Amino acid sequence: MLKRNNGSEMGYMQMLTTRSRHRSPMKKPTTMILLLCIFLLSAYYYFIHQLIIKGTLGHEGKFSVYVHSSKTKPLRMSRYFINQDIPSDEVHWGNISMFDAERRLLANALQDPHNQRFVLLSDSFEDIGPQGNGRYSRHMLPEIQMKDFRKGGQWFTLKRQHALVVIADNLYYSKFRAYCKLGFEGKYCIVDEQYLPTLFNIVDPGGIANWSVTHVDWSKRGWHPKTYGVEDVTYQLLNNISSVDVSMHVTSNMKKEIKRQPCLWNGIQRPCYLFARKFTPQTIDKLLHIFSNYSIN
Repeated sequence: MLKRNNGSEMGYMQMLTTRSRHRSPMKKPTTMILLLCIFLLSAYYYFIHQLIIKGTLGHEGKFSVYVHSSKTKPLRMSRYFINQDIPSDEVHWGNISMFDAERRLLANALQDPHNQRFVLLSDSFEDIGPQGNGRYSRHMLPEIQMKDFRKGGQWFTLKRQHALVVIADNLYYSKFRAYCKLGFEGKYCIVDEQYLPTLFNIVDPGGIANWSVTHVDWSKRGWHPKTYGVEDVTYQLLNNISSVDVSMHVTSNMKKEIKRQPCLWNGIQRPCYLFARKFTPQTIDKLLHIFSNYSIN
């Protein structure tokens, strides 16, 4: 892994981008990369570790792990994480440093041409409500128009070509760095929720899912979604979540229109969600038990 120089964040990204582009990919890439973006250790760390063990049986050698961990609490508790830390900086939830950490993970992982798929996970996920275009700032014009502004989840999965776009971009990134901030103009713009959906809605709208791939229950219409406790976690719950194949979106304008669209993967209607939240730490053992006996058709 590369050591970070003393230059700017963009200089670091440009260096990694150049090296990534000049490396030839395998003729038949077989490796899937699993990115673990864990900033602070918590009860969820055990959950992630166990999921890796159970979810990768029979697939050893087909995935990699890269870790952006807290400098004060480095990860040394798992064979999957030992010596997998990338150069890290201090991270604060809600500002650009969170997304910069994600970009550093991508940039380091792109050094290996075998890595063709990228999945970002973390030990926790924060939110401040189901807001959409209400977070947009007109200062982003002319590059980013309100009609192109999007909101998504913090977790993602990307193809290699899209990962390269992310670390190469400076035009749209600079707008988010300057004008997507907590409290700016009295709004609550969160870079790691807004930037990627907006970027790809502009540069490659036909190459993305264009719906949220994370299940969240906002039925209570509050600032925070439903949190699933031990009593909520059942085989039926997971089956219901994994069976959803139509995406439903409520517009953020005054009309609050409900829009539905089938979730199409390569032209075939398939389940919409890759992730789900929120689950309390106490649900870990029950979830792991269900996962060990669960499969998706």
